[in-house]
Amino acid sequence: MEIVNQKNIISLWFSWYFVEMPKFLFGVWKNYILFASNYFSLPLLLRSLFSPWRKYRWNYTKGFDLGNFFSTLISNIFSRIIGAVMRIALIVVGILFQIFVLIAGLVVILFWVLLPVIIASGLILFLGY
Repeated sequence: MEIVNQKNIISLWFSWYFVEMPKFLFGVWKNYILFASNYFSLPLLLRSLFSPWRKYRWNYTKGFDLGNFFSTLISNIFSRIIGAVMRIALIVVGILFQIFVLIAGLVVILFWVLLPVIIASGLILFLGY
């Protein structure tokens, strides 16, 4: 016969509620943080901040034509400015999303841990103590 380690159902619930589920919630939170950093790829956006937008780049013609040279120069500068503006906007959105994920994860975990206290205090207030 096998000896079964029997535990009290209350101790099993406490173990699940305060040990296993917070570990799971921290794992989910970590996955959301990693998703946000990979989705917006902030390090890549910072490295390529002043690269031309969508690799739109005009080549300089051979020979010396002052009008064509300045036209190409201004077009390339505008492409880099547009690229920088778009990347800065994406960086701002990515940082805001990362902050939202951090705050939302913290709220969910705190709510989970404090839920028994919230329910008990609600019952006490509802029943009139």
